[in-house]
Amino acid sequence: MSRGTAPSGPVAGALDAVEEYAVGNHGAERHEAARHEAEPYKAETYQGERYAAEAYVAARVGGALEAVFDAVAQTRADTTTLLARVAAEGRRPVTADLAALRPGLHLRLTRQELVSGVGFVAAPGVLADVPAWLEWWQSDASGDVRPLLLDLDPRTSAYSDYTHWDWFALPRDTGRRAVAGPYVDYLCSDEYSLTLSAPVDVAGRFLGVAAADVYLRHFEAAALPLLRELPGPARLVNARGRVAASADPAHLAGSLTKGPDFAAVLENGTPGTSVGLRLTPCRGVPLVLVVDGG
Repeated sequence: MSRGTAPSGPVAGALDAVEEYAVGNHGAERHEAARHEAEPYKAETYQGERYAAEAYVAARVGGALEAVFDAVAQTRADTTTLLARVAAEGRRPVTADLAALRPGLHLRLTRQELVSGVGFVAAPGVLADVPAWLEWWQSDASGDVRPLLLDLDPRTSAYSDYTHWDWFALPRDTGRRAVAGPYVDYLCSDEYSLTLSAPVDVAGRFLGVAAADVYLRHFEAAALPLLRELPGPARLVNARGRVAASADPAHLAGSLTKGPDFAAVLENGTPGTSVGLRLTPCRGVPLVLVVDGG
């Protein structure tokens, strides 16, 4: 449907039929009254078409990000298996153990178009030889895969404590997948990015997160054409109301949308309205499509 247009095609034909039926039953002299009688049906059908369009866009966005979450899920599975095997040997893992994850991480970087970085981020104290660690790999502009080498010494690094960042804290605190950002990723790429993450647990103990980065410019290239199909301004927000992508000039990417409980919308999994907004959870991923006019 084009922006700001009335229903067309089969929907418009159905509305015309409603009017014709009303005119035929009341006579030509009552044409105007019949047209007025048909208006509620037209409004209801148009509203239904808008809801269907929003559900379609939300599902398409969910499908695009689900491919990235597949990379996160594979990393999570590999990491869980590795850490469980090390625990069965009666010892704590060390950074050298995590080298076993690298073939899978490299494969995901080369196969997943949206993924710019992927890896496992250990919770502090999990590894025996270092206080904190990111087993993280990323691709550069030429497509080469390289490791992220960080100084995580708390005496010298401003980034040694990553546990308060949403991509780590949300999976740890909720036990669920999360979309964090967009934010300037000073830790990895200096790019405006989204990070998708999921908790890694072994025997009920939280050991860190599996995660993948998506450059915002790449996500917007996939999401904005979908948002612009809708007849009104639309945006995508995460569980905390942070705008991940927007076709609404009043709500730019990175800004906060206040008012609705977006986490509850995602928990519920069904469309709803709040403070004049229509809210549609994206299928399977923790983003909500927000459209004015609830």
